[in-house]
Amino acid sequence: MSRTALRICPLCEATCGLTLTVEEGRVTHARGDAQDVFSAGFICPKGASFGQLDGDPDRLRRPLVRRGGRLTEATWQEAFAAVAEGMGAVTGAYGGAAVGVFLGNPNVHTVAGGLYPGQLIGALGTRSVFTASTLDQMPKHLACGLLFGDHDAIPVPDLDRTDHLVLIGANPLVSNGSLATAADFPGKLRALRRRGGRLVVVDPHRTRTARAADRHVAPRPGTDAALLFAMVHVLFAEDLVAPGEPAGRLGGVEEVRALAADFAPEAVAAHCGVPAGEIRALARELAAAERAVVYGRLGSTAVEFGTLSSWLVDVLNALTGNLDRPGGAMFPLSATARAPRPARPGRPYVTGRWHSRVSGRPEVKGELPAAALAEEIDTPGEGRLRALVVVAGNPVLSTPDGDRLDRALAGLDFMVSVDPYLNETSRHAHVVLPPPPPAQSAHYDFAFSTLAVRNTVRYSPPAVPLAEGALDEPEILARLILAVLGQGGPDAAPALVDDQAIRRRLDRETADPHSPVHDRDAAALAAALTGRTGFERRLDLMLRLGPYGDGFGADPDGLTLDRLLRHPHGIDLGPLRPRMTEVLRTPSGTVELAPAALAGDVPRLLAAVAAGAEAPALVLIGRRHLRSNNSWMHNVPALTGGSNRCTVQIHPEDAARLGLTEGAIARIKGDGGEITAPVEITDALRPGVACLPHGWGHDREGTRLTAASREPGVNVNQLLDGTRLDPLSGTAVLNGFPVQVEPAG
Repeated sequence: MSRTALRICPLCEATCGLTLTVEEGRVTHARGDAQDVFSAGFICPKGASFGQLDGDPDRLRRPLVRRGGRLTEATWQEAFAAVAEGMGAVTGAYGGAAVGVFLGNPNVHTVAGGLYPGQLIGALGTRSVFTASTLDQMPKHLACGLLFGDHDAIPVPDLDRTDHLVLIGANPLVSNGSLATAADFPGKLRALRRRGGRLVVVDPHRTRTARAADRHVAPRPGTDAALLFAMVHVLFAEDLVAPGEPAGRLGGVEEVRALAADFAPEAVAAHCGVPAGEIRALARELAAAERAVVYGRLGSTAVEFGTLSSWLVDVLNALTGNLDRPGGAMFPLSATARAPRPARPGRPYVTGRWHSRVSGRPEVKGELPAAALAEEIDTPGEGRLRALVVVAGNPVLSTPDGDRLDRALAGLDFMVSVDPYLNETSRHAHVVLPPPPPAQSAHYDFAFSTLAVRNTVRYSPPAVPLAEGALDEPEILARLILAVLGQGGPDAAPALVDDQAIRRRLDRETADPHSPVHDRDAAALAAALTGRTGFERRLDLMLRLGPYGDGFGADPDGLTLDRLLRHPHGIDLGPLRPRMTEVLRTPSGTVELAPAALAGDVPRLLAAVAAGAEAPALVLIGRRHLRSNNSWMHNVPALTGGSNRCTVQIHPEDAARLGLTEGAIARIKGDGGEITAPVEITDALRPGVACLPHGWGHDREGTRLTAASREPGVNVNQLLDGTRLDPLSGTAVLNGFPVQVEPAG
């Protein structure tokens, strides 16, 4: 007998609602939830494959513990005992600073990843934290930290009301959106066109999104910062700056004018590979639009000047009056965000509070560059990492020079992986702790609700009961925290971890005169929380104290977990609204448009523009696949094949010049090594650009990825040695780096 269950899809940032068909405890079908308040029935191939991914026979069902050099199945009690022993040996001899933590991209797609990693890092007392952010969006966090005083205050395009959308290095018709959570991006772009709006795409690749654009501009990869600066120059030179209502909240406008003086379109045209007239047209059209927004993503962040590009995106939005206004770039308000407090000046936003041991890379947002992980492990000397905890990550494939990291991981004294697969990274672990399939997990999007293009709140209880003997991921991480603290014995109570988090939050709130629970009894408030589990009680707390919450009775109509559970398709909280006053935390109380850290990097950009004639003959960029998300889904047969191919794309002119033919094998060489891949010749790329997707390379021994290993592809990051970084954010340069391509012989 079959039944249906609702589930928010955790497989990309679109967070679409799914209706699952469940038969005998197994998901047999997935379709879009037509009543979902956010996605309204939209679904992509990843969501449609939910059942196959959920039931993947290669998923680990029990923990693995290394015994006699081999990973063998163990009980949970044995696994956590092994963690306590292994971590205890390292921290006892070298301290918690000798343990590193790597958090992979899937952490932001789970309840557990949204709640527990901070407590894990605190329990270890380590500063060696590495995440996928420095392979992706860290430049945006840093730019927003400097502009607004809060690295998590990221404005998103108000897609439903804009008239003019400029996409820089983004392909949302394939990625489904990123740092802009938007279910049915294709439908939103069609609606833009129906209301007479325009879509402009700036990308060296004529992607699926670029093909749908009214204007497609194809610059040389990595030159976005210069192109954006030239647009800023045009705004000032042609008296098109019109900040509108937020003008009094913008500081540094004249400093930006001075910084842009040397970036006339004619001065950067050769460097960008874009005619000066086209750059001027981009700026004029943006300024003329009634409601416009510029949005940049991975093609503009994982590059040499990623932080400058991310900064200039919002400089353009601010100077044209499109920051914090409907149809422009706006700040979402999540249901679990802290309720707004009265405006107050903040402290200066700083980075570099500590540095990596080997290369001296500065900390940003509490993290060190992921590209520095291998050297922190394999370089001898005091302070080297001797143990590692990896939660939902596969850095052997996702970071530069995976071969070096592969060797480094093999030399660790101890390693723990929280992962459902034995993949290229977790195969090195001494203990593997597998979370259950997503159908057996509850879901709330802590991260993506802060980036959503419409304010909603949704929660999915588990669609299928936990399998016998399984632990849910929040309990796994809570027990891991206790094991690290030496409290992970057989009688360990994971609820202690949740109770501690709840008490800390309530202690702060009851002491805050602006909180609705000021001066109330924290213990009584904790006792009033509902929820079947510790993480549900934490969610209830966050909802009650959030901007839409009931404030523990202060607003009887406010949000609670119980109320949310009565709305299984979610609750629509309305369109984005202006809220700059709530967001700003800069010392000046204004948007600081010309922070010293960014102004100080402008000479480096000018030097790159001046050296444009010395540009390499061929540079490499990445590409997205609709049926994939980094390295996650190559083991799902329904998503392999077709367009999901690991080929090196190249323009016909370059193919002829280099002697490459369609389908032949090419050798690609970079700073960190060389790989081979089949050639795909296409005029969708501008000449001088090659293109390979990210996340492949499933050909290492010791993994259990049956489908992925049949079509392993190659690891494009092996072309990098980890030295090419955006120096401000520590983000690896994954786009626009020089390569040599030749026939493999």
